[in-house]
Amino acid sequence: MSEKLHRRSFINRLKAGAVATLAWPFVQVAKAASAEMEKARVAEEEQNPILKISQMGFQWETADPFLFCVHHEDHFPRGNGKMGPAASLEGRSIGDDFIIKDGWRMYHGATVPGFPGHPHRGFETVTVVRKGMVDHADSLGAAGRYGDGDVQWMTAGKGVQHSEMFPLIRQDRDNPLELFQIWLNLPAKNKMVEPHFKMLWRESIPNYTHRSATGKTTRVEVIAGTLNGHKAPSPPPGSWAADPLHEVGIWNIQMEAGAEWTLPKAAPGINRTLYCYIGNALSIAGAPIPAYSSVKVRAEAELSLQNGNSEARILVLQGRPIGEPVIQYGPFVMNTKAEINQAFEDYHKTRFGGWPWPRPDQVHDAKLGRFALHADGKKETKA
Repeated sequence: MSEKLHRRSFINRLKAGAVATLAWPFVQVAKAASAEMEKARVAEEEQNPILKISQMGFQWETADPFLFCVHHEDHFPRGNGKMGPAASLEGRSIGDDFIIKDGWRMYHGATVPGFPGHPHRGFETVTVVRKGMVDHADSLGAAGRYGDGDVQWMTAGKGVQHSEMFPLIRQDRDNPLELFQIWLNLPAKNKMVEPHFKMLWRESIPNYTHRSATGKTTRVEVIAGTLNGHKAPSPPPGSWAADPLHEVGIWNIQMEAGAEWTLPKAAPGINRTLYCYIGNALSIAGAPIPAYSSVKVRAEAELSLQNGNSEARILVLQGRPIGEPVIQYGPFVMNTKAEINQAFEDYHKTRFGGWPWPRPDQVHDAKLGRFALHADGKKETKA
């Protein structure tokens, strides 16, 4: 290489090195700025109490310890004297009618809408009836009629059959029905407890009322757990909700137009979801919530709710996760596939005590009011 070319090559390398040296501090500054922006983004996310907003369908997505929630709303017509609908059933898939037609469904019922006798094992059902009546019967010989604000809490435990029918008692006018069917899991140690059911009559369910500075009211039914010093009736003894440390809460919130309210924080590690099932003008933590949406939130943060120009209703489900494997097959929820197989085998052998009622879709005398007949023979009646 000539001396001239060598000198030029050296100068080019020197220039490149100088440029790289000059660029290095700027690269470092850019990396530091990017890291600070990421740190700020993460901090902002951690401060935002809303984790996820989702559109809801017929069956609502839930978080451990809950398995699922279904919102039933049917505008049943007047009754036909046999507690079925005074309307044609033509065009319906009788026995499996889940498609809304004329505003209502027969579900698994053939003459009376509802769910004829079927088995459960390994979890609990919590049936929150907002409007209408439900007739209960089970393989233990227990029965009842409840509704219009009542709640039935049933621990299936080692196995029970029950029916849940929707009797259309009134023949002179429509029989609207609205309820939430909530499935709450049981931990492995309690999956085989004795079956049990308990009535939470509407007269015993605490109502917490808050009036905002504008005079607008928020009313909360405390169905499970404790809220601002208001404690719900105790759940069945084998329930995950029976331990206060699990902070299981089931609360139904009704907010007037223009109402504001703050949901208190829970302990870290609690799963909390709000299901906004009525209203289209609600904001949570400053975020507008679309109609019929669920909002998964950080339970350890206080949550501000601001309602707009129409009524809002929200169901809250919260609790400490059980954190165990969940294997579900139809009406059975266990921890392993072997336990599911055993559940089917046990049911085929014993029918979980059989069925002591004259019909699988058992309904009670139309003249009866709200009552509960327990397996031990104890009877409760309500006006």
